Amino acid sequence: MKYQRILLKLSGEALMGNRQYGIDNDRLKEYALEIKTVVDLGCQVAIVIGGGNIFRGLAGAAKGMDRVQGDYMGMLATVINGMALQGALEDIGLKTRLQSAIEMDKVAEPFIKRKATRHLEKGRVVIFGAGTGNPYFTTDTAATLRAIEIGADVILKGTRVDGIYDSDPETNANAVKYNSLTFQEVFDKNLKVMDMTAFTLSQENNLPIIVFDMNKDGNLLKIVEGEIIGTLVNFG
Repeated sequence: MKYQRILLKLSGEALMGNRQYGIDNDRLKEYALEIKTVVDLGCQVAIVIGGGNIFRGLAGAAKGMDRVQGDYMGMLATVINGMALQGALEDIGLKTRLQSAIEMDKVAEPFIKRKATRHLEKGRVVIFGAGTGNPYFTTDTAATLRAIEIGADVILKGTRVDGIYDSDPETNANAVKYNSLTFQEVFDKNLKVMDMTAFTLSQENNLPIIVFDMNKDGNLLKIVEGEIIGTLVNFG
């Protein structure tokens, strides 16, 4: 096993499956089973999920909503997604903890770094909700921050494409995929991996990022076992 402790970043949109909004239960079960394969291997798993399938603060702000209010609504959406994934994981026998950056003690623990680390050491899957707890920060930044705090070996960004390309592969059939990149190459090529705050945090803390297709069965397990899947971003 190459990675002992991972931070898995999932987009809220990934939970929609083929729906236009909300949560697809079948997709949720698929992800839960994928996560179970690496937990059974002994890998310690922490997860951050976006909230875009329910509400996105930037979209609200674009329509005239107060940005701060919109961002807090987005944070609550990530907690809803976290609760849904927690239920799916526990349905297949995994032990979990949901921690929130905004206190809501009826549904989640407050985020405490030492508690989170202890849960991971005991084999529990830890889901981090409510982003960083602050407006103007994305869940990419929250994922990077939590990964650094818990001492994760890598950030695994699960998407619907199989890595980083020089252009959008969904609109350009000739897009070229990169198997690996340095942080500097991502800057120089102006590639969209994460938002700049998240990406800079990863670079400054020498935390590698792997972008991969989460919807392909077995990819998560292959990465944890050391296979080259998706695109690796590190110092080279």
